[in-house]
Amino acid sequence: MKKILLLSCLLLALIAGFFLYTFYSTGYFREIVDGSEVGEVYTTFALPGVEDIALAKEDSLLLLSVDDRAARREGKEGVHGIYLVDLREDSLQAISISSHLNFPFNPHGISVFYLDSARYGLMAINHVEGKHSIESFVLQGKSLEHVGTLTGAALISPNDLVMVSPEAFYFSNDHGYTSSLGLLAENYLGLSVANVGYYDGKSFRTVADNLSFPNGLQVDHSKKLLYVASSRGFMVRVFDVLPEGDLAFVEDIPTGTGVDNIELDPQGKLWIGCHPNLLTFASYAGGNAALSPSEVITIDYQKGEKPEVRSVWTNTGALLSGASVAVPFDKYLFVGNVMDSKVLVLKKE
Repeated sequence: MKKILLLSCLLLALIAGFFLYTFYSTGYFREIVDGSEVGEVYTTFALPGVEDIALAKEDSLLLLSVDDRAARREGKEGVHGIYLVDLREDSLQAISISSHLNFPFNPHGISVFYLDSARYGLMAINHVEGKHSIESFVLQGKSLEHVGTLTGAALISPNDLVMVSPEAFYFSNDHGYTSSLGLLAENYLGLSVANVGYYDGKSFRTVADNLSFPNGLQVDHSKKLLYVASSRGFMVRVFDVLPEGDLAFVEDIPTGTGVDNIELDPQGKLWIGCHPNLLTFASYAGGNAALSPSEVITIDYQKGEKPEVRSVWTNTGALLSGASVAVPFDKYLFVGNVMDSKVLVLKKE
């Protein structure tokens, strides 16, 4: 009888510990209040699910990855595709540049790479009916031409990508398992079984593994570094970029929040859209919560020095839920999200 009681107490303690760990490690106990160091709302773009944004800085063009996930969750078509904003124009209007495509296109992570005068390579992760591909385009002015599709077993659960040449790119698989039980273990136990892959223009290979929900990616070419957002790990992982695309781990930067897509400003500072409470975000994404808090952080990083992590914008979710990307340009900050109905444009006066 005593053994049964002891085992029961031990089991209850393990269950309690599991729940406490899950709540603590996903930010559930953190209180989020509204605050901004980066300006007030200047305007909005009425586009749903702009999960990622890329800046073609040489021509001041903003590319928006649009997918109305809330509508698709309910079996509706919704708005989807690539939209463009010409930042040289005062009107800041978002126009569709992918409506002419003749294949299903629900973009997720996107990346642009400068080719020559007013020409860019653009790649986008595409999710259609549980299948994954990477679509390759050429952006000429404001015209988008599809040039190819990449598929393969390496694309387990692709989330983001970053181009390093017209053909080569890194990509993140945010999960390593595909079964329901495996996904549950990754999400709630924080198992580190996902990876970052590399495509060299001919084939795929894994270049970093044992990661916990790797999400946004960004390359700093001047420092030869790759930054990987580990959403479930509440950290940014830093890697040296080696010849031929291989990676060497440098260090982890704790962030205290669920980091998503990463952008760089001209000074090399990281700007990241974040989910400070992952459990609330999961409930929101599943249609079971009305709001999910949002955050934008910046990171000043130099190898060999202590990183400076700063929270520069927070919101309870009433203004914008599920922030996933923050792109600075001049006095503006463009904040996208996973499932909300608009993009916020903040302006510092």
